[in-house]
Amino acid sequence: MAIETFYNEKELEDIGLKQFGRNVKISRKSSIYAPEKVVIGNNVRIDDFCILSGNINLGSCIHIGAYSALYGQTGITMEDYSGVSARVLVYSISDDYSGEFMTNPMIPMDLKQEIEGPIQMDKHSIIGAGSIVLPKVHVGEGGAVGAMSLVNKSIEPWTVNVGIPSRKIKERSKNILNLERKYLEGVREGRYV
Repeated sequence: MAIETFYNEKELEDIGLKQFGRNVKISRKSSIYAPEKVVIGNNVRIDDFCILSGNINLGSCIHIGAYSALYGQTGITMEDYSGVSARVLVYSISDDYSGEFMTNPMIPMDLKQEIEGPIQMDKHSIIGAGSIVLPKVHVGEGGAVGAMSLVNKSIEPWTVNVGIPSRKIKERSKNILNLERKYLEGVREGRYV
């Protein structure tokens, strides 16, 4: 008998997620730490070798590409239709690398300092392959980040951003909103899940 790629509904219940919706596909090759802090909406796919850790709230119609990691100790929220491509790292907490403090999780807290703040990804936002998102970043609605970018400050709505550090290069089309309406109409009519 072939082993399914994704956990079935009973297995998702056994993982102990705080909440999950319909049509949730989580790869058996992914890791979820503190699943009791993870909320997942409908129509969500999490690919192979992903790590979810901490306070994570995923809306509906979301994709998390292979080898991505979401470290949500202080919170990561991904609203509907948002996504991260392969090998994206999202950190809601990071050590202070200034040299004024020691670093790494094995060091006592009185010898280190952490930079922390929740990550917010609004509807229709997308983070391109190989990018890194640092604490306190808010990606506005429709915000897009190109591949291999470092996001260390918030992204304006409906803009395309690239680079290290990322910077706005142009406006992004809002046609996605028309397609969202078409999708929701199709769901109501039973054409889509």
